[in-house]
Amino acid sequence: MILTVKDLHVSYKNRKKNSLKYDEKEVLKGLEFSIDENEIVGLVGESGCGKSTLAKALLGLIKSKSGEINLNCKHPQMVFQDPYSSLNPKKRISFILEEPLKNLTDMTSEERRKKAEWILGEVGLDKEYLDRYPSELSGGQRQRVCIAQSMILGSDFLIMDEPVSALDVTIQAQVLELIRELKIKHKLSILFISHDLRVVYSLCDKVMILKDGLIVEQGDRDKIYRNPQHEYTKKLLKSAGITI
Repeated sequence: MILTVKDLHVSYKNRKKNSLKYDEKEVLKGLEFSIDENEIVGLVGESGCGKSTLAKALLGLIKSKSGEINLNCKHPQMVFQDPYSSLNPKKRISFILEEPLKNLTDMTSEERRKKAEWILGEVGLDKEYLDRYPSELSGGQRQRVCIAQSMILGSDFLIMDEPVSALDVTIQAQVLELIRELKIKHKLSILFISHDLRVVYSLCDKVMILKDGLIVEQGDRDKIYRNPQHEYTKKLLKSAGITI
C-alpha cells in the first residue's frame, strides 16, 4: 500500500465573535481508507465536505487531531486546481522546474537542465518552453508544467485537487489522457479530488464519497456507479445525470 489512513480526525478552531474563546469544528470524522500502488482513487463530494482538508492533512500541511496516516512513498506532491496561480509569474519555467532539484539533490546545472527537459517531454511539451514565463503558456500548458513540477523529484504518489476544473472541456480531455498515460508509465498512485462524477468515472479505479467529513461509501468505481448503496451517492449520481 502507498497510503493507509486509520480513524483520521481533523478539527479547526474558530474564534468566537467578540470573544477570546474558540469554537472547535470537526472537519474530518474518523476517515479510514487505503490507496494501492499504481491506483487512482477518486474523492468526490460537494464543496465544504472536507476534500481539500484531507489533502492538506495527508501532506502534513495541517495537523490531525487523532488517527494514523501511513505514507509509504517518496516525495508526495500536490497538483492544485488553478494553473494560473500555481506558478510564479516572475520566473521562467526552467527555474520553476529546476528549483527543487537545486535544493534537494546534488545535480549539476547541466544535469538539472536535462532533467527539466526530460520531464517536460513526459508531459507533452517541447524543451523550448523552459525559456518561457507562465504568462506565455495556455491554461492546459500551465497545468502540464504543474504536473511536471510534481513529478520531477520522482514522486510516486500525487494528490490532484480539481486539476482540470479550471480548463475548458477539450483541454480537460487532453490532460486527463495525460494523467492516464503517466499513471501507467511511471506507476503512479493518485488521490484525485473532484466534484465532477463524470471525470472521476473516466479516470479512477476506485471512488470514495465524502459527506460532511465522513466517507459514506467507497469501493470499486463500477460498483459505486452501478449499484450505489448510500442515499447521498444516489443523489450525487442523479444530479449529475448519470445512469449506468
